[in-house]
Amino acid sequence: MLPISDRAEKMPLSPIRKLAPLAVEAEKRGTHVFYLNIGQPDLPSPHAGLEALKHITRTTLEYSPSQGFLSYREGLVKYYNKYNISLSPDDIIITAGGSEAVLFAFLTCLNPGDEIIMPEPGYANYKSFAIAAGAELKTIATTIEEGFSLPKVEEFEKLIGPRTKAIMICNPNNPTGYLYTRREMNQIRDLVKKYNLYLFSDEVYREFIYTGSPYISAFHLEGIEQHVILIDSVSKRYSECGIRIGALVTKNKAVRDAVMKFCQARLSPPLLGQIVAEASLDEPPSYQLDCYEEYVGRRKCLIDGLNRIPGVYSPIPMGAFYTVARLPVDDAEKFCAWCLTDFEYEGQTVMMAPAAGFYVTPGRGRDEVRIAYVLNNEDLTRALNVLAKALEAYNKR
Repeated sequence: MLPISDRAEKMPLSPIRKLAPLAVEAEKRGTHVFYLNIGQPDLPSPHAGLEALKHITRTTLEYSPSQGFLSYREGLVKYYNKYNISLSPDDIIITAGGSEAVLFAFLTCLNPGDEIIMPEPGYANYKSFAIAAGAELKTIATTIEEGFSLPKVEEFEKLIGPRTKAIMICNPNNPTGYLYTRREMNQIRDLVKKYNLYLFSDEVYREFIYTGSPYISAFHLEGIEQHVILIDSVSKRYSECGIRIGALVTKNKAVRDAVMKFCQARLSPPLLGQIVAEASLDEPPSYQLDCYEEYVGRRKCLIDGLNRIPGVYSPIPMGAFYTVARLPVDDAEKFCAWCLTDFEYEGQTVMMAPAAGFYVTPGRGRDEVRIAYVLNNEDLTRALNVLAKALEAYNKR
């Protein structure tokens, strides 16, 4: 057998999708699966975007510019301005989803062996992109008992060494739903300045903040404008995961010029996706308000329901539409797989993402799962009932 690369050997399976074949088999058996594992919103995409897709008049579906359409980038400048983020169109590079933006940022700013400091648990694909770039993740531990808040700055500084080149954050956070405070963001800013680091800031969930606390963008932090690389996407904002449109945003021209080399190598971001995303910018504010209010209700339904199940605990997420919950099981991955292979209640079961895959440190998150509240309240209530029955049956085996 021909060998594959060391990089490929190290690449982890997605904790979000690795159990998908088991879910397929469960459905073949006639079991209804409640999908709580993936952040695929079920809410309608913007009407303006769908109408633009239906009425495309092009006779040739051409390449777009590698940086993305200027008209779309101009529209994004106006969008960001609503969040007190002042940009020019040249600061924005359109990518094939937020994932490509993260990968291009890592490939551009990091050499093999360089280190990124990241709070854990964190979005699982950051680890995959670091492996692709030959970089290493050094993690700062956050805990479910403390609601996944950041530790003191001294804990960060213990990890900083000669190969440290960047800090990676997701705000609001995937998978925990944590929202970084002004104090925590200032703490990160001070470290970036002191040690001359890049700050990769994934802010795709800015529309979904459920507390009175403000959204603090990395671009709101004074004195590190040239250090910030913001990652964005329309996938969650507009329920448009399938059009694969994201953005890499930075005021650092040298970084932008280098990123463009990767953009030119992949030719162009999706043409049809940009048409839909640009049109979606014109959706009235009522669209986002309706989505927000729906998630507020779903959050309450899920968190209240989880914490009523004996032995289950979830802190209250302050943003995004995920939570990390602790279950009364010895191995959450085995339990999640068992739910799909050996269990059903009234013809139903649940699919969740084992949280260990969102940690870099071996052994952490072993009894935790990430749950996405992307189902309506009726389905969430039914899924919670199934989960309670599954835990009861699993621990009686």
